[in-house]
Amino acid sequence: MTSNTRVVVIGAGLAGVRLARRLGELGTPVTLIGEEEHRPYNRVLLAEVLAGRYSPEVIALPAPPELIRARVTGIDRDERTVACADGSKIAYDTLVLATGSNPVLPPLRGLFTPDHVLPEGVHAFRTMDDCLGLSKAVRPGVKAVVIGGGLLGVSAARALARRGAQVVLAQQGERLMERQLDPNASKLVQRHLRDLGVEIHTECRVRDVRCVGGAVRSVEMHDGYALDADLVVLACGVHPRVGLAQIAGLEVRKGIVVDDELRTSDPHIRAIGDCVQHDGEVYGLAAPALEQAEVLAELLSGRASARYTGTRALTRLTLAGHDSPFDLAAFGETEARPGDDVVQLADATRGTYRKVVVRDDRLVGGVLVGELGTVGALARAWEGAEPLPADGAPLLHLLTTDGGS
Repeated sequence: MTSNTRVVVIGAGLAGVRLARRLGELGTPVTLIGEEEHRPYNRVLLAEVLAGRYSPEVIALPAPPELIRARVTGIDRDERTVACADGSKIAYDTLVLATGSNPVLPPLRGLFTPDHVLPEGVHAFRTMDDCLGLSKAVRPGVKAVVIGGGLLGVSAARALARRGAQVVLAQQGERLMERQLDPNASKLVQRHLRDLGVEIHTECRVRDVRCVGGAVRSVEMHDGYALDADLVVLACGVHPRVGLAQIAGLEVRKGIVVDDELRTSDPHIRAIGDCVQHDGEVYGLAAPALEQAEVLAELLSGRASARYTGTRALTRLTLAGHDSPFDLAAFGETEARPGDDVVQLADATRGTYRKVVVRDDRLVGGVLVGELGTVGALARAWEGAEPLPADGAPLLHLLTTDGGS
């Protein structure tokens, strides 16, 4: 790729910023387009801003020099230009879609005003504006209902509780973080939140959002039980942001379909991050997005052999605080199948739990809550997918030896 090739990246999140920075380091000029008015930031740390632990400046990312703040409204694949809401057009030779994901807004009665905006007091939790709006609204004693008990909902509930809110967490599934954690680990997360004063309802479907004068006042469950609410936080997951790709006629399934070179169905358009579907997988996590950005930077800078073959992603949640720190990590399959070997170590007094699942002499998953000293060694054994020694002693050693994280 020649040095004057025009690379344009749409999206100034973790993936887009990492790609732009790496391209700059490799000598390939790039223009980054981001629609948020804030400096690019690490979305993973928004809950720490909401909790008051970090200021927005602390989680800012180093912005590349060619950063344009604009909302892209369309892509002309024949002319190879992108159109912006202000009427301007930006030409490209290679376009990269790093458009991220949008929050899932559940189909609840009363969720939107007649103007199709969220009522006062109802917040998604995806952007810096969402975070700042919540920070402004939360105060000691305010009644907050968090809808969704996944990773985002748990983080939001804890952050609000640390700010003094009276928090109720409503989870439709049987347990918290059921996609990542086994029942034992989920119970420890639940205990941690309850110790902070969070009231938790599982197997609980929210039906209505009740408003008075355009502001939320309560949420009603499917069984008719109502919860008073000054704040409602929607933490029901995310879905890939694929609107631009669909309008442009690119292949889209669950996400924007890409190959091992992160190429879409248009050879001049690549895609990375939460908006992408690679080999049938939509990750929605930071680690795959950053790995995709690194591979694409090498490809666009002339290293033709670079390929993205998928990420074995580890979920890690650190809920910091001098009075009640809490760490967990989960990777692979945390629930055993018939015939699997399971090694578990639990210490109820210290609130720690470690478990690994072994199948055909290979580590296929694990979950750790509390002390994470062993997570690095376990993750490396899992990522390598190498057969474990037959006597099993090294596996127990991995579970009990701190260090290597």
